[in-house]
Amino acid sequence: MGERMRRQWAAAEAGAYGWGGISAVSRAIGMSHNTVAKGMAELTARMEHPEVLIEKRLRRKGAGRKLATVLDPGLAGALDNLVDPATRGDPESPLRWTSKSTPRLASELTAQGHPVSARTVARLLKSSGYSLQGNRKTKEGTSHPDQDAQFNHINETVRDFQQRAQPVISVDTKKKELVGEYKNGGREWRPKGQPEEVLVHDFLDKKLGKAIPYGIYDLTENEGWVSVGIDHDTAQFAAEAIGRWWRKMGVQRYPEATELLIMADGGGSNGSRSRLWKVALQGLADELGLTIRVCHFPPGTSKWNKIEHRMFCHITQNWRGRPLVSHEVIINLIAGTSTATGLKIHAELDTDTYQTGIKVSDRDLAAVNIRRADFHGEWNYAIFPTAEN
Repeated sequence: MGERMRRQWAAAEAGAYGWGGISAVSRAIGMSHNTVAKGMAELTARMEHPEVLIEKRLRRKGAGRKLATVLDPGLAGALDNLVDPATRGDPESPLRWTSKSTPRLASELTAQGHPVSARTVARLLKSSGYSLQGNRKTKEGTSHPDQDAQFNHINETVRDFQQRAQPVISVDTKKKELVGEYKNGGREWRPKGQPEEVLVHDFLDKKLGKAIPYGIYDLTENEGWVSVGIDHDTAQFAAEAIGRWWRKMGVQRYPEATELLIMADGGGSNGSRSRLWKVALQGLADELGLTIRVCHFPPGTSKWNKIEHRMFCHITQNWRGRPLVSHEVIINLIAGTSTATGLKIHAELDTDTYQTGIKVSDRDLAAVNIRRADFHGEWNYAIFPTAEN
């Protein structure tokens, strides 16, 4: 029986019992006194107004137990704070997962004053886009002993910048793509038996070239910028992409900004060991008049960068099964990427050329107005405009 039928059956038994029937039935079947009384009121109403149809809902609208997040408005934020520093991301999928178990998370939340069960934690994680995942061989190298400490440092730095309304961006270069009629992974709806035909071999078309998407993801605004280069992925190309984002998007969002926080991988064009990256950032700091603070992810953790599972994965899904036949098509597919959470991306073609093999001398590096943090200064540092000390 459903809830309504059960309490009305109990009410009918109580009515047949006579005086004291509600208490007797309540004790016999373990139903509360108020519930049996409510059932008797419903039976009386049906007898007095037989023309009224019985509701199809088991409960009236708004009845039932309130959601845990309604009873405790701070629960969702507390759970996010526990999970977010340890969040991992697969660049080919928007799914995220956490290395902390639901019982452990529930225990930590309860200790913080948010009593909750492991089952409720699992439900909240699922609604936030997390899922349980098995092991997969994706590690890029051995783990650094200070890996977790660096993640916590990045998380605290991001929180500090956001509280002060200063911009925070995650940057990286997406996988280079050949431009032309080449097979692109995934499937899309087409008339049955009419797949789009592409070239058998993936040889570079010298006329069409390649596409190098360099992305900037704004963590606070949930907005992205992608500069699609056609030449080389260098530190100067990366700095120019960040500069374009700031001039066309960032400065409008943060007109009072004095600092910019960049979260970057440990290698590549924006790597922690790249001298040219620091020289390029010095030029950018001078041009924009901003202090640029950089936090690199530890070695072997590039897939944990926010841009991977908050922007790049959605671009990959949006153009799956679509041959990238021209730079215009690539720009339009990137710019057409959006999500239910409000992600918006602006894409632009960068036709400039960038020289490779540039050597940065010790003298040039010494001219960079850099201040390294006490904790892993090779990963965490700030570059000030030249006029500042």
